[in-house]
Amino acid sequence: MHTVARNMVVYLTYTILDQNGELFEQYDLPIGYVHGVNGPLFEKIEHALEGKQVGDCVEVRLSPRDGFGEHKPELAFTDDIDNVPPEHRRLGSEVMFESERGEQIELRVTRIADGKLTVDGNHPLAGQTVKFVVTIVGVRPATLEEIANGMPADSGASPRMH
Repeated sequence: MHTVARNMVVYLTYTILDQNGELFEQYDLPIGYVHGVNGPLFEKIEHALEGKQVGDCVEVRLSPRDGFGEHKPELAFTDDIDNVPPEHRRLGSEVMFESERGEQIELRVTRIADGKLTVDGNHPLAGQTVKFVVTIVGVRPATLEEIANGMPADSGASPRMH
């Protein structure tokens, strides 16, 4: 049986719990990455998986510094609700916005009160210490091409845990 090590393809499922222990995200379809080649995982999670095998489950707590970052107030904007298109006047609505520098920023509607609407460009888990519960479901040697690309050939459009 293979163990998780550099240049191995690792398949896993995961759950993310927010700082209150509430389920934030659960991914039951295995996603793959190439271990040790600057992949999509947070560094602390990748280190925790080192040496583990199929069937092992690892729980990792990530502080904002190790995970989704601190909440940056400058990424939140409040405006009169009348200045917002009707289709975005609901909590959780996502809007793509382009900054002066041409960067694409995804903003989420996080608050509607007193005729005002607030959008926020922070990740929903920014500022929180979160828990990842990761289960290893497969491990195999990576091909040279997979090592060069940093992703398994069969990963398709797998979401990034990042």
